[in-house]
Amino acid sequence: QVQLVESGGGLVQPGGSLRLSCAASGSAFSRNLMGWYREAPGKQRELVAALTSGNKTNYATSVKGRFTISRDNAKNAVYLQMNSLKPEDKAVYYCNRVLGEKYNWGQGTQVTVSS
Repeated sequence: QVQLVESGGGLVQPGGSLRLSCAASGSAFSRNLMGWYREAPGKQRELVAALTSGNKTNYATSVKGRFTISRDNAKNAVYLQMNSLKPEDKAVYYCNRVLGEKYNWGQGTQVTVSS
């Protein structure tokens, strides 16, 4: 079973940037389409960025043009570059599969955007 460990979150001012990392164990990782999800207080977890087949990317409207997802299969890692952060981006961010049964969720990484 793949284990996921997210990191890179923190407190940043509006307009700032963060780069999140997701480290995955397990050899099956590279064959799976991965995405970044977030869960804001009082809201359902949502998919905000995904790597689709053919290494294409797909983004939620709310983050399009500001967030960039990428992966490094050699390192079993997925990244989320977040620019022009807004207070509404505050959430716990998780990575996981996009399709099929999800891996066990990691602990996530907290992102707080505040002045």
